[in-house]
Amino acid sequence: MNKRWTIGSIKEFVEKNSESKLLTTEYHGFSQKLLFKCTCGSNFEKTFKKFKDNNQRKCDVCQQPKASR
Repeated sequence: MNKRWTIGSIKEFVEKNSESKLLTTEYHGFSQKLLFKCTCGSNFEKTFKKFKDNNQRKCDVCQQPKASR
């Protein structure tokens, strides 16, 4: 069964699983980009799917690049 994410449950997930902070106050679906604040202080946008499933939980400057294949 798929979980229906609300802005409240997303905010809770972000707080428990990352050091970033969710700035967006409304959630309209999986394709929407959400605004986050990184621990370095810069803002960045990611879809919740990328944030959750791909472990992209920091801004592009702080996020460690993936190892090349």
